[in-house]
Amino acid sequence: MKPENEAELAQMVANANAALQVVGGGSRRIGLPQDCDHLNTSLLSGITLYEPGALTLVAQAGTSVSEIEKALESEGQRLAFEPADHRALMQTKGMPTIGGIVATNTSGPRRISVGACRDFLLGVRFVDGMGRVLKNGGRVMKNVTGYDLVKLMAGSYGTLGVLSEVSLKVLPIAERAATVTIAGLTDVQAVRVMSAALGSPYDVTGAAHSQVGDSAQALTMLRLEGFEGSVTYRAQKLRELLAPFGSLDIVTDDTKVQAMWRRVRDVEGFAAKTGNVWKISVKPSDAPELVARLGADEVMYDWGGGLIWALAPTEIDLRAVMAGTAGHATLVRGEGFAKFHPEPAAVAALSAGIRQKFDPRGFLNPGLMG
Repeated sequence: MKPENEAELAQMVANANAALQVVGGGSRRIGLPQDCDHLNTSLLSGITLYEPGALTLVAQAGTSVSEIEKALESEGQRLAFEPADHRALMQTKGMPTIGGIVATNTSGPRRISVGACRDFLLGVRFVDGMGRVLKNGGRVMKNVTGYDLVKLMAGSYGTLGVLSEVSLKVLPIAERAATVTIAGLTDVQAVRVMSAALGSPYDVTGAAHSQVGDSAQALTMLRLEGFEGSVTYRAQKLRELLAPFGSLDIVTDDTKVQAMWRRVRDVEGFAAKTGNVWKISVKPSDAPELVARLGADEVMYDWGGGLIWALAPTEIDLRAVMAGTAGHATLVRGEGFAKFHPEPAAVAALSAGIRQKFDPRGFLNPGLMG
């Protein structure tokens, strides 16, 4: 089923007599039962409002992220939360859409400084499980009112409703970016460096640590963005602050800086490798000890150590290994385990109650989130 507009989408959901798998551009695999009917929103496409002066953009849910980024770039603006492109990681050939980004709350390395996708979401229009068209928030910042269903929809993976339109706040593109790097640190040292940098007054917008390519050498990366003079000054100050940890380099070439952070954002290092890919959220201070006992083939730290990407053998249940460590693990790619971390009983009851209100028939992406 491919609705061409919101009215058709509402009619299709209302008339459904079986479970529906909500699909956008097809760039992700969500692992629903094969007997689900596919509801594809890719024809709900196009930017319907863009006001650069008001820093707001409205687009239909099936609009490709690339189309939005091209329009924003022409005005010197961007989606500051860095929506990721995980096609290589997921081994898919679809096209990331803005509805899919919002539905999964996909947010890149800059989340530590500016916030997640949901923090830039001003308003939504969606069709609930009964085929009713609902809207919340506004199309521009000054009109954002009402109950905060906007943030509820972000990260709901299509289990509460099928997005038809989203309104987003955008920000200017930074004039200059640079990356301060330190090679050869242990995981413990890297987390200390990233914590020190993020706790400094130098406005770090990315803090990651990973192995470089197939080499054994690890690289710790700290990104700075802003006006050219400010970036130069802050990079030098950061180098002085972190000098006790080792020799630091500063990468200023735009192409190299963008490539470094695209690799982190899109988890490019895991793309061609076999195994399950897990996304683990923990306190940065807990991360090195947890990684030491995970049994993962390879890991990458983002968000200053608060996010761990782990490539692990398919038989290893990383959630079982996490026992005793506060946090949660999501199976991004792979089989054999539930996609999402089991919720505590009280939270699970609340989640079930919310889903019952929005999708009483249980037709929207059933079983995906409990």
